Amino acid sequence: MNKRELDIAYFLSFCIEQYKMEQGLSGEEVMNLFEKYNVLPYLSDNFEVLHTQSRQWLLEEIEGYIAKRKEEIQ
Repeated sequence: MNKRELDIAYFLSFCIEQYKMEQGLSGEEVMNLFEKYNVLPYLSDNFEVLHTQSRQWLLEEIEGYIAKRKEEIQ
């Protein structure tokens, strides 16, 4: 794993943990939700911009992304 891949992996881990704590969910629940709405690919693909943002901004971005994906699926 090169440095960029490692940085992205750490970032995804951070996002999962922060979302888990913010929403009061288990790790498994977060992973199921993120998988259902393709959150991890979105975070990975946009790592360069997203990793520079604050924790609260990231959580709001994830919530907004999930809400948008829910609308697209229905």
